[in-house]
Amino acid sequence: MVIPPEVLALIQGLEGRGYQAWVVGGCVRDDFLGLTPHDWDICTDATPQETAACFSEYPLILAGEKHGTVGVVTSGGPVEITTFRREGDYADGRHPGWVQFTRTVEADLARRDFTINAMAYSPSRGLADPFGGRRDLEAGILRTVGRPEDRFREDGLRILRGVRFAARLSLQPEAETLGAMTGLASSLANQARERVYSELCGFLPWAKAGALITFAPVVTAAVPALAPCLGFAQHNPHHIYDVYTHTAHVVDNAPPRLPVRWAALLHDVAKPACFTTDGQGVGHFWGHGKQGGEMARRILAELRAPRIIQEQVATLVAYHGLTRELSGSDRGIARLLRKLGEPAVWDLLALDIADDSGKGTPPDVAPFQQFRQRLTDILAAEPCLDRRQLAVGGQELMALAQGPALGRLLNRLLEEVGDGVLENSKPALLARAAQLVEGEAECTKPNK
Repeated sequence: MVIPPEVLALIQGLEGRGYQAWVVGGCVRDDFLGLTPHDWDICTDATPQETAACFSEYPLILAGEKHGTVGVVTSGGPVEITTFRREGDYADGRHPGWVQFTRTVEADLARRDFTINAMAYSPSRGLADPFGGRRDLEAGILRTVGRPEDRFREDGLRILRGVRFAARLSLQPEAETLGAMTGLASSLANQARERVYSELCGFLPWAKAGALITFAPVVTAAVPALAPCLGFAQHNPHHIYDVYTHTAHVVDNAPPRLPVRWAALLHDVAKPACFTTDGQGVGHFWGHGKQGGEMARRILAELRAPRIIQEQVATLVAYHGLTRELSGSDRGIARLLRKLGEPAVWDLLALDIADDSGKGTPPDVAPFQQFRQRLTDILAAEPCLDRRQLAVGGQELMALAQGPALGRLLNRLLEEVGDGVLENSKPALLARAAQLVEGEAECTKPNK
């Protein structure tokens, strides 16, 4: 294992004073997988006070000292050094009731969640792997340290962490671990919403349809609004899957950009509420995009997602399906560009392609190819997409309109320029603005 020089210096600093020091957890796991570790953590038999004394010449972060952790700020960033410890029961399902320092690395590893994270490596002592984490990695197995029920009752968020590890590292949970993950999924309701959101963000970019289906009880416990989609038959010739299974395939087919993956997960969340059948028994979901956009915004707000993610996802969900409808309309595409902006339109196209390919029926790619070509051609012509690109600005029009009326006037000019019926030049815009204001004045004159 190649340990960064600044981390190796900390290990040598501890061992030079007679303490044990091991890199531990994710960095060992990722190194065995041939991945580049991003975080390097050290565990040691030195107490926090002894660790701080060893590195008194470094800037230290002591916020976690009472739990055994000292942060040492190195040239490569902070490195956490934690004293070997045992933990008491997690009465609240999140935090240990007590922490007791111990003298052996094996006792420290016994408190960890999964065997793949319960490995430590020392340049002088070699690998400590008392629970077979390396063997499980090589076999592609996700297994808890000890009884799965105990590990997940200690901290319910470990269930979602397991889902994330399984997806990211292509691991299959062994039967007992999977049973406990799905059986105790309801405990996610007690977890802080922002922590649930963070774990889902770590899972979604890697999620395959199979994982979403396998872990459906966990996903729907984390996002309860998806629960009605499970097993909900669509009664539609364009779909062979129920709503949730279709959603799983759409996520799998979507590009791994976080807003698009979230939109894929939530794009049909309103379908059960919007379901109707016609006289032939064919299912329809009128308005599910708009209603789904509103639901997506509420779901992500509850999960404490950043506002920008809430808006991006809600927009994609609300407008999904539109690229097929507009594929033959340059004017419609131009208006969509002005309304959403170029990045969102490309994301919407990617979502709609994933949606179409996740139905289980032969995809119809022609409309999307046509949309992409028309969109490319429109952008190549450098269209006027927002008011800042108009040849006149608000200052030049204030003699004609002010306040909300000025905003409406600018929007009308932008629409006509974007539709190709008005030249984007100062003389043309000023003349048209005067004409519009005069026409509006005529309309508002009282009848004699």
